[in-house]
Amino acid sequence: MPRPAHAAYGKYTQRFGYDVLPMRADYGKIVAEDQVWVIDGSAGECDATLILRPAADHLLIWSVAVGPALQKKGLGRALMTFAEDEAQRQGFSEVRLFTNELMSENIALYRRLGYSESHREPRPDRVVVHMRKVLPISGG
Repeated sequence: MPRPAHAAYGKYTQRFGYDVLPMRADYGKIVAEDQVWVIDGSAGECDATLILRPAADHLLIWSVAVGPALQKKGLGRALMTFAEDEAQRQGFSEVRLFTNELMSENIALYRRLGYSESHREPRPDRVVVHMRKVLPISGG
């Protein structure tokens, strides 16, 4: 599977001193176990991916990766909206995600999209910021 995560998250490697989780993931396992959407661009290149992981009481946005050439053009926001719509379609009333506290631009974006911080999880090499968004009840 093409992995736009490498291009999308690569800019953080220098900032953190290590490759972030989506760059190290086993995508064969992810495709087998999670919900994966891929946006193919011209020439068969993978431009973006969205990975969702259902839990008992929420849908986790495990990764949103948009290739650098398409960043800042609304595709990431569109994928976030799609994830929220998909959560509602699957019967979830909450969406969660997590990110590194050093990804301040991502945290700011998620806040603008209506996500609130639920807690921070200190780890030996980083602090993980957990965020959530309660979705409106859709009329059926």
